[in-house]
Amino acid sequence: MSSAIKSPHPEPAHHYIVRRTIEACRVAKEAAGAAAEGIATGSSALLNSLRQRERELDTLDMEIDGGVTTAITEVGPAEARELLACMKFMIGLERIGDLLLSFGTSAQAAGGRIDSEDTRDLTQMATILEKMLTDCGEAFSTREIAKAIDVLRADAEMDRLRNLIFLRHIENPENVARQASLQVIFMTQSLERAGDHAKNLAEEVCHFVSGHTVRHVLMAYDKPVEQMFIDYLRRRDQHR
Repeated sequence: MSSAIKSPHPEPAHHYIVRRTIEACRVAKEAAGAAAEGIATGSSALLNSLRQRERELDTLDMEIDGGVTTAITEVGPAEARELLACMKFMIGLERIGDLLLSFGTSAQAAGGRIDSEDTRDLTQMATILEKMLTDCGEAFSTREIAKAIDVLRADAEMDRLRNLIFLRHIENPENVARQASLQVIFMTQSLERAGDHAKNLAEEVCHFVSGHTVRHVLMAYDKPVEQMFIDYLRRRDQHR
């Protein structure tokens, strides 16, 4: 049976694939939001919902992969690049869905044994990931490089929070008894790796839109990553 996408509407196949890719961004963003609220409130229902969203992303991944294989032979070079970007996006989003499901599984295994400090930092990581995915979807749909740059800035904060949690549970300089360390470390790694995939999506937008690598795009913005991170922290503090 052919796996080609058959659009239910009279629109070009590559437009349909782009639309479905943007839909996948929305699903992944909602999964990150459910992870954030689920860990903050201890809601099993929200954490369980991650499995359904992971399945939706798997389905979209198969649909887009099959559709691109067929549609790419029927379009010009510009549309072909767009379709390849869709495929790369979908690979990253599908992996993010897997990582968020792993996060939810570890959270449920930990039960109510996660310390308040860890709950706070994990909630913040998941919330940042939700914003990163929102920006990735908007950057891809509007071809706005500035949104992609915001994602690159946010990844540095994800790394900072990961380091804080690892310091508490692995080095533990104060020798404090910690609860559910194994699950907390797994959850932290899942979110940090999901953030790395979101960063890769942002880099793909930079390359797709500008035709240059992300390094050249950052040079055009005339700011090193370190300065962009400082700017990000300033904007974040202004909104608190």
